[in-house]
Amino acid sequence: MKNPFNTACLVLLLILTSSAGSFAGDTAKDYYDRGNTKSSKGDLDGAIADYNHAIEIDPKLSAAYVERGYVKQDKGDLDGAIADYTRAIELDPNYSYAYTERGYAMQDKGDLDGAIADFSRAIEINPKNSEAFCYRGYARKAKRDLDEAITDFSRAIEIDPKYSTAYCFRGTAKKDKGDQDGAIADFNKAIEINPKEGGGYCGRGVSKLAIEDLDGAIADFNQAIKIDPKYSRWAYRFLAGCKYLKSNWKDALSDYRRVIELAKKGSDQDYSQLFIWIIRTRIGEKEAADKELTERLAKGWNAAPNDWLSKVAGHLLGTVTEADLLAAADSPDARKKSGQICEAWYYIGMKKLLTGDKKSAADDFRKCLDTKRDDFTEFKFAQAELKALGGL
Repeated sequence: MKNPFNTACLVLLLILTSSAGSFAGDTAKDYYDRGNTKSSKGDLDGAIADYNHAIEIDPKLSAAYVERGYVKQDKGDLDGAIADYTRAIELDPNYSYAYTERGYAMQDKGDLDGAIADFSRAIEINPKNSEAFCYRGYARKAKRDLDEAITDFSRAIEIDPKYSTAYCFRGTAKKDKGDQDGAIADFNKAIEINPKEGGGYCGRGVSKLAIEDLDGAIADFNQAIKIDPKYSRWAYRFLAGCKYLKSNWKDALSDYRRVIELAKKGSDQDYSQLFIWIIRTRIGEKEAADKELTERLAKGWNAAPNDWLSKVAGHLLGTVTEADLLAAADSPDARKKSGQICEAWYYIGMKKLLTGDKKSAADDFRKCLDTKRDDFTEFKFAQAELKALGGL
């Protein structure tokens, strides 16, 4: 079975040229097998063409719908993928793998409840379906049902003791619960099983960062980049944070620029640009920092004009007041609100610190820490700044 975790975090595709290969006398199975071969080599369009031929010849070949759905999902066509998985289930209501694959697609669309329902049905049909347990756990973790998620990951591991992804996922759930020792033990096991997969190193690095083992974290993030380039964007983001915490401004700046380059789009770019502004201002390049952030807002910003991150950028540039930033941090979603308030007090404090108002900055950093959102980069940065100020 395929591992959609790599598809979700990545994806790196090798496109090979080949023809659809239509020959008189080919059976549905011939096209199906050839489609599988093309899919494994990254020729997604060629694979879909062959699955189409297989279905034309045998409209009841449920496996062809599932594999075509998987390729559509890989191409980002989630609705098309779900339609194919649904057709496979209509043809074979006990097709556990079809429910598993549709669960992946539901999860990618953000329908966590739908995904959990599909994974649960897959498990009912086949109680030994380790992937369904693993990814039901992943969906439950996304809903913050950490204990239930850990139970699912553990069941997946019982079924398949060599399932490195399940160890990685269970490690992240333990990390989120604050059990860093347990998390590191799971990441160690994932690395032992599959030392050429970067997820274990990235996860272990994050847990080491949480316990302030910065050198150990840096070593793990560097190893993830070395052996598994698809993790580079995440690894560089955490590397930059480690360098910030070590006051290694030059390397932190370089790593944040690398994140922007690798991310291509999304909030990782925007957050990195905010941290670049802070570092450049700190090292005496405020005019250049203002110019760069202003240009990013005008030309390359990923957020909408009134989005939260745009408000943060505006505050750093002096166009959004402290009161307006705190008002913008409000949200009916309590968890989102606490996270944005954590961020707001850090950025408010940094703006004051960079103008020399250390006492007010320290007060703001304490308000950041009062949110208890230690899963946020800004929380860790505020903690470090307050420590450097001697807890003023």
